[in-house]
Amino acid sequence: MRTQPTRQTERTEQTRRTEQTRRNQRAKAMLGATLNAGAAISPALAERMVYAVFRAPLKRGKVLPSEREVHLRAKTGELVSEGRRVTTYQWGDGECPVLLLHGWQSRASRFAAFVPRLEALGLSPISFDAPGHGDSEGRTTTVLQNAAIAARLQDRFGPFHSVVAHSFGVLCAFVALREQIKAERLVAIAGVSDFGFLVAQFGRILGLDAALRSGLRRQVETRLFPEVDNVWERFDATHRPGDIDLPLLLVHDEGDRVVPLRQAHRLLSAHDTRAELLVTTGLGHRRILDAPLTVDSALDFLERKGS
Repeated sequence: MRTQPTRQTERTEQTRRTEQTRRNQRAKAMLGATLNAGAAISPALAERMVYAVFRAPLKRGKVLPSEREVHLRAKTGELVSEGRRVTTYQWGDGECPVLLLHGWQSRASRFAAFVPRLEALGLSPISFDAPGHGDSEGRTTTVLQNAAIAARLQDRFGPFHSVVAHSFGVLCAFVALREQIKAERLVAIAGVSDFGFLVAQFGRILGLDAALRSGLRRQVETRLFPEVDNVWERFDATHRPGDIDLPLLLVHDEGDRVVPLRQAHRLLSAHDTRAELLVTTGLGHRRILDAPLTVDSALDFLERKGS
């Protein structure tokens, strides 16, 4: 049974998160200032440094106390992706699999609130820690790598009943659904709708000057995805929306400072009658994932019959 935090614990955790956010903001401002100063001396070197920072998660998400029980009872497995060991997780008997895709600097255990509810419906939650995240090897991951891993899990468990994704995982879900996997429904929580937003937001957060922002886009095109003809179109969840013909539930907080609400509105506009949007208040980007309103709404959506 998942441990229910007390009000005091919740307040303490919120205080810790606020302090950590402030420290992170100060560190990012200092990093951005350093990179901008470096660009004045060696633009090419500064551009490469910006790309290196963009590529690698600054930290690995740890299993939180409230997630531990669910995490420990998962059946773990492994697969190898691009030479790196990837840790996979399965709850239930594997029938009617539901794919859970986590975000950047996150891990599969963040879906702990969903797992018992999905099991109660006779569904089997399936997930993995992306390379460079959680318990998986590597230093980083990409949209294409996550989509390929999702396809490997589909080969193992069969087509997915549904997909539930958060943040960066939402973009990975759209690319995977368009190109490699099948599912009946998609729940997109605090979702990134296009890769271009990630690059631009990274530049804004660090306060990078225009030349470094432009250089980062060039690095993405020539080094990260040299085999992709049009990175910005292919990795845009509003591109070819007709290719993803399934019902979508979008859940997004109006005060999300990491991925603004307009990202959800892009998805809603592109996917039209197939999509519905639930806008929350006061949950931000991370707390929205295990909020009762989010979990209840997602499970109600997954239980519906027909389109």
